[in-house]
Amino acid sequence: MRRISSSSMASGLAACLLAAGGVPAQQPEIGIAPIRLDQDTYLFDTAEQHSIRVDVLVRGLPHPFSFGFLPNGDALVAIRDRELRLIRNATGIAGEPELEPEPIAGAPPPVDFRGGGLLDIAVHPDFASNRLVYYSYNKPGEPDPNSEPPGRRPTAIAVARARFEDGRLRDVQELFVGGQRMGSSGSRIALAPGGMLFVTTGAPFGPEAQDPSNVYGKVLRLHDDGRVPADNPFVGQAGARPEVFTLGHRDQLGLTVHPDTGAVLAAEHGPNGGDEVNLVVPGANYGWPDFSFGRSYEGPRHSAVPLGENTEQPLLLWIPSIAPTGMTFYSGERIPAWRGNLFVGSARRGEIPRTGGLERIVFNDELGELRRESLLGDLHQRIRDVREGPDGLLYVITDEDDGALLRISPTN
Repeated sequence: MRRISSSSMASGLAACLLAAGGVPAQQPEIGIAPIRLDQDTYLFDTAEQHSIRVDVLVRGLPHPFSFGFLPNGDALVAIRDRELRLIRNATGIAGEPELEPEPIAGAPPPVDFRGGGLLDIAVHPDFASNRLVYYSYNKPGEPDPNSEPPGRRPTAIAVARARFEDGRLRDVQELFVGGQRMGSSGSRIALAPGGMLFVTTGAPFGPEAQDPSNVYGKVLRLHDDGRVPADNPFVGQAGARPEVFTLGHRDQLGLTVHPDTGAVLAAEHGPNGGDEVNLVVPGANYGWPDFSFGRSYEGPRHSAVPLGENTEQPLLLWIPSIAPTGMTFYSGERIPAWRGNLFVGSARRGEIPRTGGLERIVFNDELGELRRESLLGDLHQRIRDVREGPDGLLYVITDEDDGALLRISPTN
């Protein structure tokens, strides 16, 4: 085991040197040098749960996007663009964790371009009786000879469910497919009380997010069998998709449901700063692309003011950005100081590669922020998803070439 302090790793960034004749040398690559998790266990001190242990359970996951626990402690892991994998005994409850060598049959096939294929995975609360799992993916279309460059494939966001039995997906049902478009973005899904299914979609470029006639840049709401709820805010409105629940979102890579109140929260990337967690309110507009707290990647402010009339304020805001990813509320008993806290994964801070971690936010009973803490930054990993396990501990997954499943527990 190795205890890490915030000063134990050098940044690895060199100063820019001047070449002969006063001409600046080429700017060195920005970011921390790649760091591999070469220990099995790391120890940290944190603000309210003093002394936590981070165990590296499984390695060898190439850029996973999400994971979900089965009641027996196994975990399904979605490898973006590629495949669905199974980790047996992922929590260590019934033995040493072990990554199954072959992908799970029946999942969407791998794709040969960035941004397609498998995204999020969600396990039905009644999985023990119905064996149902849900997943979102970017469904590829046919190559377009008129695209630039020629041959690019459009994609459509899609959601499916299937029974996971005998190590494969069976009886696959496509519950929802959006319109095809060039480009793609991430998606998260979450099952909510009352048999509801929430789906996030992205629209980082262009005006789609403000257009209710398409499903991009939105939070969608469906019954868990794919039907459109009759009380969705745009049902019956001419020129609007009935699945739309909220609009005006950029790129949403986190989604969770409060275990006590049923409130739905979505995490959204700003362009360069202005990352948000939003409370999902029926029919609300969250401003993108007309309003943002962020800047363009060249530096100027994206909008003269960050909020407009009839625009929802974010529940949480990060400037500079943290590239928020998967998130969850902790409801377990094993880490009592963190009960009720929100945990948000982070891929990088302030546009500096390999500076990701895990954000912990403490709320009052009305979801008013009291304080926040950044965790696991000294590991220098892109944290892509965080979930509570059936054992009442927290687990995160890292988005790296040699991605890993990590377990967080108190040392006592």
